[in-house]
Amino acid sequence: MEINELTRNIIGYAIKIHKRLGPGLLESTYETCLQYELTKAGFCVQQQLALPLIYDNLQMEIGYRIDLLVENKVIIEIKSVEALRDVHSSQVLTYLKLSNAEIGLLINFNESKLIDGLKRFIAKKQSY
Repeated sequence: MEINELTRNIIGYAIKIHKRLGPGLLESTYETCLQYELTKAGFCVQQQLALPLIYDNLQMEIGYRIDLLVENKVIIEIKSVEALRDVHSSQVLTYLKLSNAEIGLLINFNESKLIDGLKRFIAKKQSY
């Protein structure tokens, strides 16, 4: 499946969940519901995936976790906050940098219209 179609599907399921549940619930609620919907639709979804930090030859298991990873291509970071901040965007960008994912979606379910709480990021390929 092409990456744009994949992200459209993910966003569609997030909107479905938001319309059904509304804003104001815990992040874990939206995360679990989105994982359920995507898995039910036949997507490969990993939830709370550990993301090690590798520095030179040192690998550190220090507690970074991707909320959802879909088809090993799309990182989804779920929030339920009053407003998205720069630090939330930085978190997704860092997860993209540390992983092999192509796209990051930052979704804040604490909005009256979900589209107002959605940001999409494209991974930058590293060249050394």
